[in-house]
Amino acid sequence: MRVDGMKSVEAFTDGACRGNPGPGGWGVLLRYQEQERSLHGGAAETTNNRMELTAAIEALKALKQPCKVTLTTDSEYLRKGITEWVHRWKAKGWKTSAKKPVKNRDLWQALEQERARHQVDWRWVKGHSGHRENELADQLANRGIDEL
Repeated sequence: MRVDGMKSVEAFTDGACRGNPGPGGWGVLLRYQEQERSLHGGAAETTNNRMELTAAIEALKALKQPCKVTLTTDSEYLRKGITEWVHRWKAKGWKTSAKKPVKNRDLWQALEQERARHQVDWRWVKGHSGHRENELADQLANRGIDEL
């Protein structure tokens, strides 16, 4: 489907970690019309939050042209971070309200760069609640760990 000349794509993302920090994985389910595409990967020593961010970055990076994206995550850290907190962090020189360096700054900056190419509607869904696409993204994230 095209809206305003742009394709409308759905992205469902999740991150997982066994231990925090520990081995982690990220998963993405992309949907355009009736087509679905799965992506996953992992890192040997990481955190759950890094994998949540990586999943969103990889979802947006996989889109070869600017799109209208509805990105659904079960991570409030990701959704609130990119829609609310990042603006304040940047204004404060990438410092938190407690004047400490923002964790995962490298990934927040990468996410902002990928987001700039698209029109993204950030949505949240409760994790492990039977939401089909979120469950699939979770399975992909765990596959990312299993394949390390």
